[in-house]
Amino acid sequence: MDENSQNVSDASSGLNAEDAPPALPNPAAFAPANPTDNRDPLDWASKYPPEARREMWLEGTYLAVLLTAVPLLLLALWLEVPKRWFGLTDEKYVPVLKYGLAWLGGLLGGTLFSLKWLYHSIARQIWHVDRRLWRVFTPHISGGLAFAVVALVSSGIFRIFDRGATSSRSLVVGVAFLVGYFSDSAIAKLTEIAETIFGASRSREKHLDTKKPAVAKRKAAEAAPPKKAGA
Repeated sequence: MDENSQNVSDASSGLNAEDAPPALPNPAAFAPANPTDNRDPLDWASKYPPEARREMWLEGTYLAVLLTAVPLLLLALWLEVPKRWFGLTDEKYVPVLKYGLAWLGGLLGGTLFSLKWLYHSIARQIWHVDRRLWRVFTPHISGGLAFAVVALVSSGIFRIFDRGATSSRSLVVGVAFLVGYFSDSAIAKLTEIAETIFGASRSREKHLDTKKPAVAKRKAAEAAPPKKAGA
């Protein structure tokens, strides 16, 4: 062991337990693999200071209000309350109902997703206030994505269902919920559709072009016959 290593070892051994830096939580060591959240038995107290806990309750209350309001708004649409309020005819109310259900279904999925990640991040001790905008806007982004997906299905561009299938209210809500909850997958699919219609962007084409020589070289190496031993 050299002198520098010896000095580091001596300095480390001289640290008191309270002087040592706190161990960071391991995000992989949580439910379902470890439902204890890296806590000892009877370790029930919160690790967060009171100020942080107030902020968590604020976010949780906001998401709980959304979770309560969405089913009520879905019921109002189902009972045709907006139709009576605005004096809409049956013909005009059909698209209002369909796209309203789509938006609210996506909003419900996004709200549940945000709630899930709120309690996971708190339990894993990785919650921080800089993620607040993500948790606030994710439900509404999910609602907008669900609205767009249902519109694309109705137009016939997005052919995961027959375009007439969107006349089913339950199907619209179900698809919208899936889009809202799995919004990242929905965005990836919408990106594929946009590139099919408008073409890939120049930066993406340039990225793909730079990969072509390496791919071609690898394929050529795989196709080449193996060399004989001693040749």
